[in-house]
Amino acid sequence: MRAAVMQGLHKPLAIETVDDPTPGEGDVVVKVGRCGICGSDLHMTEDPAYGQGAGSVLGHEFAGEVVALGKGVEGLRTGDLVSVIPLKSCGHCHACRAGAVQWCEAFGLQGGGYAEYALTRPNQCVRLPKSASLADGAIVEPLAVALHGVALSRMTIGDRVLVLGAGPIGLAVAFWARRFGAGRVVVQDLAEWQRERAMQMGAHDFVVDAADPVGSAERALGGKTDVVFECVGVPGLIAQAVDQVRNDGTIVLLGLCTRPDTFNSFAMLSKQVKLVTSAFFTRQEYEAALDALDRGAVEPRLLVTDTIALDATPHVFESLRKRTHQCKVLIDPFG
Repeated sequence: MRAAVMQGLHKPLAIETVDDPTPGEGDVVVKVGRCGICGSDLHMTEDPAYGQGAGSVLGHEFAGEVVALGKGVEGLRTGDLVSVIPLKSCGHCHACRAGAVQWCEAFGLQGGGYAEYALTRPNQCVRLPKSASLADGAIVEPLAVALHGVALSRMTIGDRVLVLGAGPIGLAVAFWARRFGAGRVVVQDLAEWQRERAMQMGAHDFVVDAADPVGSAERALGGKTDVVFECVGVPGLIAQAVDQVRNDGTIVLLGLCTRPDTFNSFAMLSKQVKLVTSAFFTRQEYEAALDALDRGAVEPRLLVTDTIALDATPHVFESLRKRTHQCKVLIDPFG
């Protein structure tokens, strides 16, 4: 099969012919229909902290058709269309039975979506309803990540919400916050590229003001915010969020940052700020994100700006290092 393969850190991907996946006992082979390019994939090709290197096939936001089943697989048939939960787990421990697959002792990250076929496990496959497309199946993962963060924030109806970062996760947070009854949702970014998309997905306002990020957000919100969602992952934003949140407010970290960061803990303590970290999602949240699409939510589909062929992946992947109007780009390996 053909795949976009890592050549090493700080090197472009390359299209190669690699061995087709063969299902062992308990395995499932999925013909990839759509796979999203995630910002964390870009980080994986630059930062050794992610543990990826030459020979890796990235891609954890994918959906496709079940084409082969290993011995002992139950509950799936060839021809089923599925969205793949990219969190490897045993499927039978206490954490898995509770839906908290990210805490399974066998936990690992599923990749392989930048290819024509991918190997996975049946407990990671969620059947797509007839109303959902393969593109819908590929955006469930970022929707579930955002939903998990909003759930952990314990925001209540009428809360003022500030979202730092207008990438796919930040925009999905805006969607869920508005859907769950936030009184005012403001998205803050360093560029105007995603203003219209943010407003269409649920934001009441979009703020770009590098000179006065704290004051501009406060004016847009009508005061300090109840909840800040940090969806960028760069040093300095925790400290900024402490300035932006109200006394006894909450900051939720969704952005991935492997670099050390500093903030004034006294400033945080004096306001009794709750700092919450959000890791992955539960199976129930993954299914709830898919259910929202099944029930007709159109806003999340606005995340998708382009669908590209596998051959175009190396070039487009590199171009996404520079921010443009692009939001979520999907790969169609057979397109």
